[in-house]
Amino acid sequence: MPYKLKEILIGSPLRTEKIAEERLTKVKALAIFSSDALSSVAYATEEILLVLIAAGPLALHFSLPISIAILVLLSILTLSYRQAILAYPNGGGAYVVSSENLGPVPGLIAGSALLVDYVLTVAVSVSSGIAAITSAFPSLYPYRVVLAVITVLFITLINLRGVRESGSFFAIPTYVFIFTFLILIGVGTFKLLTGHLTPLPPASLGSSFAPLTLFLLLKAFSSGCTALTGVETISNGVPAFFPPEDKNARTTMVWMAVLLGVLFFGITYLAYRLNITPKEGETVVSQIARLIFGKNLFYYLVQASTALILFLAANSSFNGFPRLSCLMAKDGYLPRILSFLGTRLVFSQGIMVLGIISSLLIIIFKGDTHALIPLYAVGVFVSFTLMQASLIKHWYKTKESGWKINIVINSIGAIATGIASIIIAATKFLGGAWIVIVVIPLMIYGFLKIKRHYTAIADQLRVVTIPEGLWESETQSPLVIIPVASFNKVVLNAIKYARSISDEVIAVNIVFDPESKTKIEEKWEKFKVPAKLVVITSAYRDVYGPVLRFINHMEHRAVEKGRFVMVVIPEFVPHKWWHFILHNQTGFKLKTLLLFRKNVLVTSVPYHLTD
Repeated sequence: MPYKLKEILIGSPLRTEKIAEERLTKVKALAIFSSDALSSVAYATEEILLVLIAAGPLALHFSLPISIAILVLLSILTLSYRQAILAYPNGGGAYVVSSENLGPVPGLIAGSALLVDYVLTVAVSVSSGIAAITSAFPSLYPYRVVLAVITVLFITLINLRGVRESGSFFAIPTYVFIFTFLILIGVGTFKLLTGHLTPLPPASLGSSFAPLTLFLLLKAFSSGCTALTGVETISNGVPAFFPPEDKNARTTMVWMAVLLGVLFFGITYLAYRLNITPKEGETVVSQIARLIFGKNLFYYLVQASTALILFLAANSSFNGFPRLSCLMAKDGYLPRILSFLGTRLVFSQGIMVLGIISSLLIIIFKGDTHALIPLYAVGVFVSFTLMQASLIKHWYKTKESGWKINIVINSIGAIATGIASIIIAATKFLGGAWIVIVVIPLMIYGFLKIKRHYTAIADQLRVVTIPEGLWESETQSPLVIIPVASFNKVVLNAIKYARSISDEVIAVNIVFDPESKTKIEEKWEKFKVPAKLVVITSAYRDVYGPVLRFINHMEHRAVEKGRFVMVVIPEFVPHKWWHFILHNQTGFKLKTLLLFRKNVLVTSVPYHLTD
């Protein structure tokens, strides 16, 4: 039944050789990998205005220069990441590039920063998407957290179905968003230039304003830099493209940058010209669309496409996070299970981990985008900086054609993103960025511990030489202990198996009263069971303690004689899956308790029921 349910939800398994068909065209790749960056159009302008408005309405004039500075940074990043794809056509992004050129620790810093960013992308994007819906339908506002978690679960499920299916599913909403916003910006700009659109009166927020300082302007810039999160996703996912992978990825990178720049600056320009200010319960994009079109069908299309692109931004993380986790797991820094492809040729474990962590984050921060934003962008700009620095070293080492120009490009990128990283960390530190700054070193510590664990295991298990006489040495049969709850066919089945591997079989039974002791002893005698029976009375009605103490005692005796103990656990298997919940699973609990015993082997003997 569980396997049937799994097939219904995520589809039938795909053969390994089908992985070549699970590639993406540039059109689909733009939808999947660029949605993170494009979605920031929905909230980046608003985050800039939220900071500037503290200094009064006149401070909103700085929104355009700040946006231009962010566009310059976008251009630098686009050039840099195109270079990264050229140098590392197998993908991997900042983690692989930093590890190879700067060493393991810088690589782990970049990897940790990106993993944090992917989680925050899901939480921020989905929360912001739900905010777009509640702007259009205010009655849904109290249910925003529940709606956000349900959305994350839905996106998780779609991604578990495979890359090609998720690409097909999400491609249409991405292009609806792009064309809807291009129309919004085009019509709004046309109406403003022809005098058919009247701006709102300048906001009057009283006379108590914060001073317009350099720190405040830098804080607005750092908030707007959320527009640049996600531009690295394409470089991480180069292997997902159809051949030639590197050429298609570089082309898609340019498309993404041009669209992001036009949409981000267009929304900021309209917000500035229309005197839009942030307000509780309605987003800046909603205000712009309502002012240009009124609350007609196109207004609701803008809100719907905004919500969808924000959900798709979360989807881009569901492609980046599992791939990065796979690379780090293969290097031994994360659990190995994250490196395995699932039945649908996607990294299923990484997808599920991302879904769970991001849902918890949404619940903790109550789906509040503005509470999550301060945590955002710190990590990703650290990875940007490490990437640029790594590429400088790469070009210097390889001295490939055009290496001097490449070093200049990446040097400018490293300086620009390094300065941006410092600005973001400084201006957002007290607002929540300190959490990320603390979490990343803790993650690195955890990664190194995992690596040491895998290394230690490999050293202990590695076969260098085979001990002399290993195969010729005589081995004694084990002492077999069978915990029994009562006398039945399940027990007889286990005893039959135990006698096939040892001549010394002991059944141990725990009872709570004399009547139970007498009853099982009489049956044992009546049916002449060929195994010794030990009955232990438990005065405190504990089953596990007396059994474990008995096994301990027998283990010491066996070890002294050079033998080991085998515990054979009789278990019956119900005919229907839901019958399992009707039984107490004593055998499973006992197996768990015995798992770490050095000289004790544990095996189950199942007895299958017919109904």
